Amino acid sequence: MINDLVTDQRVHRVAALLQSEGLDVICIGRRLKESPDPKGISCRYRRYRMLFRKGPLFYACYNIRLFLGLLFSAKPALFIANDLDTLPATFLAGRIRNVPLIYDSHELFTEVPELIERPLVRGIWKRIEKWIVPRLKHAVTVSRSIADHYQGLYGIRFRVVRNLPSGRVPRPDPSVKDQYPGKKIVIYQGALNVGRGLELVIASMHYLDDVILILAGSGDIEQKLRKLVRDMGLRERIVFRGRLTPDVLFPITCAADAGISLEEDLGLSYRYALPNKIFDYIQAGVPVLCSALPEMSRIVEHYGVGIVTGERDPEKVAKIIRNICFDRGREFWREALERAAGELCWENESAGYLQLLGECGLAVRGSKTNSTS
Repeated sequence: MINDLVTDQRVHRVAALLQSEGLDVICIGRRLKESPDPKGISCRYRRYRMLFRKGPLFYACYNIRLFLGLLFSAKPALFIANDLDTLPATFLAGRIRNVPLIYDSHELFTEVPELIERPLVRGIWKRIEKWIVPRLKHAVTVSRSIADHYQGLYGIRFRVVRNLPSGRVPRPDPSVKDQYPGKKIVIYQGALNVGRGLELVIASMHYLDDVILILAGSGDIEQKLRKLVRDMGLRERIVFRGRLTPDVLFPITCAADAGISLEEDLGLSYRYALPNKIFDYIQAGVPVLCSALPEMSRIVEHYGVGIVTGERDPEKVAKIIRNICFDRGREFWREALERAAGELCWENESAGYLQLLGECGLAVRGSKTNSTS
């Protein structure tokens, strides 16, 4: 994968699943200056330091380095390419070495807002996708809408394995509530990027004097958001926690009164998204406020674990947050959240990934082969 390995929970879960089936797993990613220590990774790993951090030269250099690393390593039983930006290297290496490849698409890569606004770059990635994806034998993605979209474009089947967390018992970090006595806590966890509705949530805090907003993550618009918070005079009520490892983040999330996932409809990637943070909130026993986009709203409405809204007005969003946190409270949502958490967990969902491994010809039970993710 091209992101930092430490905070990508899907990669962690797939790696752990492969290890539990007897595979020796190596995860490959990149190392950033601000990368935390990889305490949450149980498998072997490599993180490349790159001279370039973004742009065409970064992607080209990363794929060349990844290709050479895969080409000259001990021959593995399987390659897994996480998202389109690692697919060229893994596809070519897999073809040359006759190693089966699983393409794990975490999103509609060519439909993300950052590419929609850059038609030339987007066109390059779409040509890469159009060249490789129809040639794939094994592919998986995180939502039914994305799978249907790919099948309509390229005529190949994508198995759906949602990005669900492992089942856990909620154990709130008491210091979180102690730090903000008498306040309700709302949390957003994930990337601080364009289209996540973060400006909307920050603006809504103007109407919520008795609420603390925790932003757990980092991203491209973090400095812009920090300036917005300063300009609005909200520094006492909005806390930037930065990028946290899953083990550190979960107790903080458990202490919250609501979890936010207010993505904007900025293209098919967001429209069809099924963010893993929604399931993390559910496992933490925290009611969800999410956008009225098809995949995420289907989960929240089906299980009755929160409120779906199409509102983009800060004052109206503030009223909905108040309704979740004060008018109803966590006890109102407890039974629905417990039922959903029991069903929406990796222990149930991982069966689909095991079936995919079988389709790749891997007799994983009891074997001791190598896999590179």
